[in-house]
Amino acid sequence: MGLSIHYSGKFRKNASLPELIEEVREIAEVHKWPYAVYQTDFPENSTDKEEHDDEVYGISFTPPECETIPIEFLSNGRMSNSANLMLWGKAKQKPEKDYLYMNSVKTQFAGIETHKFIIHLFKYLSKKYLDDFRMLDEGRYWETGDEKQLTKIFTQYDNLLDSFASSLESLPMHEEETFEDYILRIVRQVRKKNR
Repeated sequence: MGLSIHYSGKFRKNASLPELIEEVREIAEVHKWPYAVYQTDFPENSTDKEEHDDEVYGISFTPPECETIPIEFLSNGRMSNSANLMLWGKAKQKPEKDYLYMNSVKTQFAGIETHKFIIHLFKYLSKKYLDDFRMLDEGRYWETGDEKQLTKIFTQYDNLLDSFASSLESLPMHEEETFEDYILRIVRQVRKKNR
């Protein structure tokens, strides 16, 4: 639970993976964010294929209070990440195979400024290095660039999380209640409180 971004795409033919990695590495170093570099060159002619090897290509970085941002690819050039490769890399059927190429990152606790920075970084990277790039921003900043709307949505998420945490503390689980029933009772309480 928490405001997140969800994205997918493919590395652009004739773009430079080492250049992308270097640009993102420099940004991470300037901000003193931890980062990890994976394989730096795709195998020859691999991005024209649907299948992939068991390697990850690209870079990831972690701003404070944020989940790690993967700018990672498989050998076929499609965006993925090391966790997805481990979980879904051998999948042969939908929807599991599709999960391999879905990236999600929670930015809620990193704050509005970091969220905006990440969105602007993806706008830049998608224009220079990516094809078929799709971003679903739960803060709607990707689509609108509206800081007021982003602030309002962040506040709604913060209030919802606070209400849920408060309900967990104030509403103990009943002996005869299943965990699912307990969570549903809390959700109903939070909805009622936030109307």
